[in-house]
Amino acid sequence: MENLDQLVSGHGGRIDIMAAAFPQAPLPWIDLSTGINPFAYPLPPIPDQAWIRLPTIADREACEHAMAEAFGCDPAYCRAVSGTELVIRQIPSILGGHRVAIRECSYADHRESWADWGSELVIMDNPLDAAAEVDAVVLVNPNNPDGQRWPSDRIETARSKLAARGGWLILDEAYADLDPDSSMAAKVGREGFIILRSFGKFFGLAGLRLGAVLAPPDILSELDDKLGGWNVSGPALMIGTTAYSDLAWQSGMRHKLAQAALDLSQILKDADMEEVGGTDLFRFVRVPDAVSLWIKLAEQGISVRRFAADNQHLRIGIPHSQGVDRLARALSL
Repeated sequence: MENLDQLVSGHGGRIDIMAAAFPQAPLPWIDLSTGINPFAYPLPPIPDQAWIRLPTIADREACEHAMAEAFGCDPAYCRAVSGTELVIRQIPSILGGHRVAIRECSYADHRESWADWGSELVIMDNPLDAAAEVDAVVLVNPNNPDGQRWPSDRIETARSKLAARGGWLILDEAYADLDPDSSMAAKVGREGFIILRSFGKFFGLAGLRLGAVLAPPDILSELDDKLGGWNVSGPALMIGTTAYSDLAWQSGMRHKLAQAALDLSQILKDADMEEVGGTDLFRFVRVPDAVSLWIKLAEQGISVRRFAADNQHLRIGIPHSQGVDRLARALSL
């Protein structure tokens, strides 16, 4: 197959492109490339009014209060947004940092956004170590794609160093819903601190396009100016309010995903694959030939995440119940 690298992007998904590249693959495709919960939150009934009128301030505030309670932070520091990817593109123009430390192996959108703004990127394995030397540090915790975690005391030390110099720590907690105790959300409001939270990954409703920014009010105000008053739809706000208020579902889902992750680990072990990281929504594995294995799975209608210029690692998401046996069979071929 020609131009395989064209199928590698900064994100998972792209099942339409995969299906076109592998037209003989059995259907339906199983998408394990995104790290999104396959056991999605059940959609609640949505009132007709949510579709036929613009969302109100009360709609937004209800969602933000539910978010803040779930995160354990003050709602004054919480802003609902239409997905954190949009915010990642805006942060450089709001903060204006000249030198920014970012982890080498991490979520690519952060690096791309700061590079597009014209910042000097300091690429390193542990960007917290550069807190005394840069204008901003971007940290994904737990990290995507390898699941590495940093303890809260080291994060707080770095934030303090940055704030003392007028700098910023941007903490992307896209997968923090899996382990709320590891979140720094309760510390938001301190100087130099911005936290991003994702809705779609843990709740399994990525198409809803919902997320949260936790930041000082002046930063939230600047963000409002850039995104406008109605950047989140009324249905998204109502679903978010319901889902974030459903603490029992969240607790039960954490247990379900933990077991599903263990089951996936066993499948990978049975296939003699070396697991080197991950979260309860994906596993990060080291293999001798990542491209060959990626092709092998694609030919069986299974998409996993591979990385440009890296032929040793793959990220494999948690399969839905119906996909477990199919993944095991594909790996055994």
